[in-house]
Amino acid sequence: MKYIIAPSILSADFGNLQRDIEMINHSEADWFHVDVMDGVFVPNISFGFPIMVAVKKHAKKPLDVHLMIVEPDKYVEDFARAGADRITVHYEACTHLHRTIQLIKASGCKAGVALNPHTPVTLLQDVIEDLDLVLIMSVNPGFGGQAFIHNTYKKIKDLKALIKGVNENLIIEVDGGVGLQNIVTLVSAGANAFVAGNAIFATDNPTETISKMKSLTTSTINI
Repeated sequence: MKYIIAPSILSADFGNLQRDIEMINHSEADWFHVDVMDGVFVPNISFGFPIMVAVKKHAKKPLDVHLMIVEPDKYVEDFARAGADRITVHYEACTHLHRTIQLIKASGCKAGVALNPHTPVTLLQDVIEDLDLVLIMSVNPGFGGQAFIHNTYKKIKDLKALIKGVNENLIIEVDGGVGLQNIVTLVSAGANAFVAGNAIFATDNPTETISKMKSLTTSTINI
C-alpha cells in the first residue's frame, strides 16, 4: 500500500509561491493539492487558472485539483488544460454526477468525488466503480485551520466496506485537520491519501514535517 502526502498550496506563502513549490518538489510529498473555491459553493474565494498555470510551470509532482465550485462541468476541461492530473468535484455540487465523472475522464484526468461532512458514503454506490478517488472532507469546506470532525473515521470505514470487491484500488483521501496527531489513526481506518495545509506550512520546517508524516504512514499497519 502506498500512502500519499498532498500538501495544500492554499496554505503556502503566496509571496514566495515558487519557493514553496520547490520545497514540495524536493520533499517526500507525493502530490500538490490545489483547492479551488468560488465564494458560492463555499464561503471563500481562493484562486483560478493563472495560479494553476504558475504552479504547473514549476511543479514536478502531480496536481490534485479539488473543485469547491458550483457547475464544475463548465470548467473541467479548462483545469485539465491548465495541468490537473486529478480533478475532484463535490457530490453536493453535481446535478448529473455520472456525466461529470465521464467528462473528467474524457479530459484525460483521474476522477474524484468529494463528500462534505454531512454526506453519507452510500450515496456513491452507483458510481463507485467509475471513480479513481473519493475525498472525505473532515472539516466543512471553505477555510483552513478548522478542527477535525471525528465522525470521519467511521466514514472511512464505511467507504472501505463499500469498495470491497468492487473498486479496491480506489484512493481514499482525507482533507481537513490532518496532521501528525491523527494520521496513524486515519491510516488504520483505511485512508491512504492525506491533504495537509497548516499542519505542514505553519511549522518551522515543512520538509521535515512532510517526512515525519510519510514515516508515520509507512510504519503503520493498516487494520
